[in-house]
Amino acid sequence: MKVAIVGGTGYGAVELLRFLYNHPHVTVSKIISHSNSGTPFSDVYPHLVNVIDLEMESLDISQLAEEVDLVFFATPSNVSKNYIPGLIDRGVKVIDLSGDFRLRNGKEYEKYYGEEMASSEYIGKAVYGLSEINKNEIANATLVANPGCYPTATTLGLIPVIANNLVNYHSIIIDAKTGTTGAGRSLSQGFHFSEMQENFRAYQLGVHKHIPEIEQVLAGSAKEAVQVSFTPHVVPMTRGIMSTIYVDLKEKQSTKQLLELYKEFYKDKPFVRIREEGIIPQTKEVYGSNFCDIGLYADERTGKLIIISVIDNLVKGASGQAIQNMNIMNGWDETTGINQLPIYP
Repeated sequence: MKVAIVGGTGYGAVELLRFLYNHPHVTVSKIISHSNSGTPFSDVYPHLVNVIDLEMESLDISQLAEEVDLVFFATPSNVSKNYIPGLIDRGVKVIDLSGDFRLRNGKEYEKYYGEEMASSEYIGKAVYGLSEINKNEIANATLVANPGCYPTATTLGLIPVIANNLVNYHSIIIDAKTGTTGAGRSLSQGFHFSEMQENFRAYQLGVHKHIPEIEQVLAGSAKEAVQVSFTPHVVPMTRGIMSTIYVDLKEKQSTKQLLELYKEFYKDKPFVRIREEGIIPQTKEVYGSNFCDIGLYADERTGKLIIISVIDNLVKGASGQAIQNMNIMNGWDETTGINQLPIYP
């Protein structure tokens, strides 16, 4: 199967290539970057010289639709919504790594993304690509809205207790940290070495784009509205997300009981690993992999459950999950091409 990547110079694109290079069913035949059209991809990423022998091209929807079977969009927000309808109408499958098709509420999209939402016709066709939860819907999808990195770590950590009605839906506190690649590759003063090194900061309190996405996913499991307090932080590491989540248990539960519930919930999900009691996952333990590792602690003194969920923001939080969704869409084993061990140390 021939695929294309639109948004060729970002970290999402180069991670897609890293996994797709050895995928047994896929050939990357086009890399699209309007600003770098005509430039060899290895000029932008020299570590791929003599490995990826492709020149980046400008985007021509009609030509692209004739030459590939599936397109990954690894573009910033408010870009893909202008091009994806033309591909869908021509019978090309699409996986969008941006937020353009994730939200269902137009007012929420305008509030958090600053522009009008995509056409309701195509929003209706989009399947939210949380692989472990929406596998059946993804299998029949032509357009998959790949989840954000924070929502992936957070919702995978929360859904088992939300779906089983074990926690208060309106007192959820999410304290999340990401590495600097979460900000993308564009230059920014706040991410210069001298600004970021030996520093640790919170950002976008109350206005982060992933707030409505997290609440929308959790509401789908709860079958009612869910509210969260979400505080993102950036820490001086390259990759990784740790989402530390605090919830109030409705009834007394032990850590052991809850771990058994999580293990049962994710028993057929190859990329979610539940740690044993007393073992708390670290970002280094999923580095470069498509795993989401989850640890739990039920604090019987306070009646709170503390959930620790870690992912690599560029893999399970972006490109790895996108390939997992591609595998599901095509009826292949969902681990194909991405069943790699974490990089350690």
